[in-house]
Amino acid sequence: MTSLNCFILALFAALMFSSIGIDLAARRLQQLPPLSKIGLPPLPHPTIPTVLKPGSLPQFPSILNLSSAPKVTLPSFPLIPTISTTIPSIPFLFPPPSTTSY
Repeated sequence: MTSLNCFILALFAALMFSSIGIDLAARRLQQLPPLSKIGLPPLPHPTIPTVLKPGSLPQFPSILNLSSAPKVTLPSFPLIPTISTTIPSIPFLFPPPSTTSY
């Protein structure tokens, strides 16, 4: 058990020390003076080619008349018994205090 604890501690320490370089680099970048803004050329707007023209879609067959289909009836679900939510009282395990003193 002790070796597992030492392994976890060593792993945690290795992870902490591995991120120190990233922290220092981020701090150095934050301390640099702001760079001048370079104007980017405008990006071209892509055009989407129109493959389908209106009215060129194939005609789908009409939906079948569903009134002639037999109706399906589902069986009724059995009633789920209810669970009592009252907590039963715990019997008093100690005897009542005596009225006589010694």
